[in-house]
Amino acid sequence: MDEQDVVKALAALAQPVRLKVFRALVVTGDAGLTPGTMAEGLDIPANTLSFHLKELVNAGLVTQERSSRNLICRAAYPRMNALLGYLTENCCQGADCGLPAARCC
Repeated sequence: MDEQDVVKALAALAQPVRLKVFRALVVTGDAGLTPGTMAEGLDIPANTLSFHLKELVNAGLVTQERSSRNLICRAAYPRMNALLGYLTENCCQGADCGLPAARCC
C-alpha cells in the first residue's frame, strides 16, 4: 500500500458516520449488510448513508455486490489489513513490543 492510498483510506475513516459504517461492516463479517439494514440499524438517513458508502468504496475500504435485488456491502478486509500493516510495519523499530500478533480476517 503506498502513502497516497493510506492517506485516502485514513481520510475516508476520519468522519464519524463513515467510521461507524465501516466498523459495523467489519463486525458483520463476510455476510455483509444491505444499505437498508445499515440505515435502519445505525439510524442514518438513506441518502446520507449512500453518500458515505460512496466515499468508503472510493477509498477501497468497502466493496459492493449486487445479489438479486439487493446491494450487499462488505468491509474490504485485504485493504483494511494492508492499512493496518502499513501503520504498524515499523512498530517499536522492529523489536518485540509485547503486542499480540494481529488476528485480522
